[in-house]
Amino acid sequence: MKILVTVKRVVDYNVKVRVKSDGSGVDIANVKMSMNPFDEIAVEEAVRLREAGVATEVVAVSCGVTQCQETLRTALAIGADRGILVESAEELQPLAVAKILKALVDKEQPQLVILGKQAIDDDSNQTGQMLAALAGLPQATFASKVVVANGKATVSREVDGGAETLSLKLPAVVTTDLRLNEPRYVTLPNIMKAKKKPLETLKPADLGVDVAPRLKTVKVAEPPKRSAGVMVPDVKTLVEKLRNEAKVL
Repeated sequence: MKILVTVKRVVDYNVKVRVKSDGSGVDIANVKMSMNPFDEIAVEEAVRLREAGVATEVVAVSCGVTQCQETLRTALAIGADRGILVESAEELQPLAVAKILKALVDKEQPQLVILGKQAIDDDSNQTGQMLAALAGLPQATFASKVVVANGKATVSREVDGGAETLSLKLPAVVTTDLRLNEPRYVTLPNIMKAKKKPLETLKPADLGVDVAPRLKTVKVAEPPKRSAGVMVPDVKTLVEKLRNEAKVL
């Protein structure tokens, strides 16, 4: 069984992002970049499935600029067998990425596609669902447990009312939640081994995919700073402030 797993290069979660002075986006110049944390969980789960003998190959995929090779090498160091970079200098929005992944699914024919549920830079939470729709595959989002056996994937997921268990016929698309696993620490020997693993580079045109943006960012702004709290002497004063100042009543 082949597993396709996606990884995205994002600003490291420990970095405090800054908005560009012209409001056109987030400043990523000279900023530490790393793998999206949810994608790390996806890679870890794929590698665990291979180590358990369920899968025979794990293929890591990234879409974006040339520097995404570094993110793919991290995935290879975690345990993926080979990498595919779909290189593009264009802004890749969720629909464009989903179309690229659909083309790769047609090419690679994986039995399972595992994605992080969302990226911490845009928080879109759309790519996995769009891929499932485009490819006509069953999907299970926000997975907290995945068991693959007898041509089916049994996925536990958290919902507002508690827990839900889905049974999917493979091939299928699964997106990961935080509770699925804890990614392993990448050791230096594995980092060295990852440098020798195959990494293929493609262009969107090679896959016949149009990645032109459909959406335009009008403005990016930092959230307003929170004002200091105020102590009130009694409930009457609190109600007055909520009604007259906060205007929430």
